[in-house]
Amino acid sequence: MRATDPTPCPRPVDDARPEGEPSSGRTGRPEARGIDLVPAEERAGRPRGLFAVWAAPNVSYLSFVVGAALVLMGLTLPQAVGVILVGNLVWICTGVVAAAGPVAGTSGSVVSRAMYGVRGNKAVVVVTGWLISAAYLALNWSAAAVAGIGLAARLGLPAGPVVDAAVTCAIAAGTVLIAIFGYAAIVRLYSALSIALTVVFVVVTGYVLGAADLSYAPAEPLAGAALAAALGAGFTLVASAPLSYGNSPDLARYLPADSSPVAVAGWTALGAYLPSVVFTAVGALAATGLDMSDPERALEGVLPGWFVPVFVIAVIVNTMTNNGMTAYSASLSVQSVGVRLARIPAVLVIGALGTAMTLYAVLVFDFLTGVSTMLQLVVVVTGPVMAVAMTDLLLRRNRYDGAALLEQRRGGPFWYRGGVHWAGLLALAAGAPAALLCVRTTFWTGPIARIAGDVDLSIPAGTTVAAAVYWATTRVLGTIPRS
Repeated sequence: MRATDPTPCPRPVDDARPEGEPSSGRTGRPEARGIDLVPAEERAGRPRGLFAVWAAPNVSYLSFVVGAALVLMGLTLPQAVGVILVGNLVWICTGVVAAAGPVAGTSGSVVSRAMYGVRGNKAVVVVTGWLISAAYLALNWSAAAVAGIGLAARLGLPAGPVVDAAVTCAIAAGTVLIAIFGYAAIVRLYSALSIALTVVFVVVTGYVLGAADLSYAPAEPLAGAALAAALGAGFTLVASAPLSYGNSPDLARYLPADSSPVAVAGWTALGAYLPSVVFTAVGALAATGLDMSDPERALEGVLPGWFVPVFVIAVIVNTMTNNGMTAYSASLSVQSVGVRLARIPAVLVIGALGTAMTLYAVLVFDFLTGVSTMLQLVVVVTGPVMAVAMTDLLLRRNRYDGAALLEQRRGGPFWYRGGVHWAGLLALAAGAPAALLCVRTTFWTGPIARIAGDVDLSIPAGTTVAAAVYWATTRVLGTIPRS
């Protein structure tokens, strides 16, 4: 049935499952459910289960890299730790947005139809749910591939592009498998993996502390405008991770509809915040005593030889947990824009795109340059998108009707004007340029950032402008009823 057909349908038109195919995720079988509404009988669990779901991906090697980057920018250890503590508070935004999941009972890429309209949402999701998700897949897979390639060399495999590509593709295939098995596998598997990964990374932390210089001071301490610029860039680098997780409702949608939104937000944010703070701080500590311009070699250099393979495997597994969530949500995004694919083929499409980008990053591009550049620039989009999502949730008081959101018919509850909610698109059209004017990266510094002494103000500028424009425009248009 076409989206413009007003004839009632026995189930949402977005459900791309073949008739009779089981929908829900059991741990031992692939999850076929796509973005269709999760019925009450398939909802279970408590919000506290979200802690492990978000902890496992954030017990992360990439956190070491980001923490080290803060010190390499010229910050002292206390300054770097301060940036880590403050920047990771943005996980609260991820938690707040997650609260929409149990209420709506569908994916975040469908909930965002409330913000952008049925048609307008498609353009937004193509960027945030496809391109940016594929880029993050490539970023994390690149980190794991670098470690895996090093392990292959230790095992005596010949160096070269063939082995590099094989390692990369093997890591990508394992990740895609997690996404295929879906929600139930993620919830149960990540609970165990969060403990196992924490144990491994705590051992690494012990060796890092032995090599760290707690009295470290930069050769030329930063002051004035230079210090402000480094602090701004560091905050953007740290906060870019939580801002990228607008998919948090996807992992909460199987909870009962009456789950406490405060608990959903709190356990989501806490599960991500704690390991992110701890292991990013460890990365900063490592940079005080080790040459973290090559993080893998530096960390392996302080570990006993027998433990290095364990550490490398942990890095790879952590990457799979992180990217498993990303690929899972990206597959739902594919369906939400109207592509007539079941969820599992959609996972394969996103996985193929991310793998191609990873191979380029591993075989052609410099990894550390890619990390710094991407994490600082992507907030131009993700910051305003997160701001619109939070503002909409607060204005609606988290009242989302999943069945209504899944309607695509002309004149439906979220059709707005011509299928577009202009308040959402205008907010992004204002917020993204505001962020771009204030961003500072290795290849672009916005004019306002230059005036401010090269301080990166992209996150506060982009989020504030987007939220203000969205609030004001919805009030003028009357598209969100006051209650």
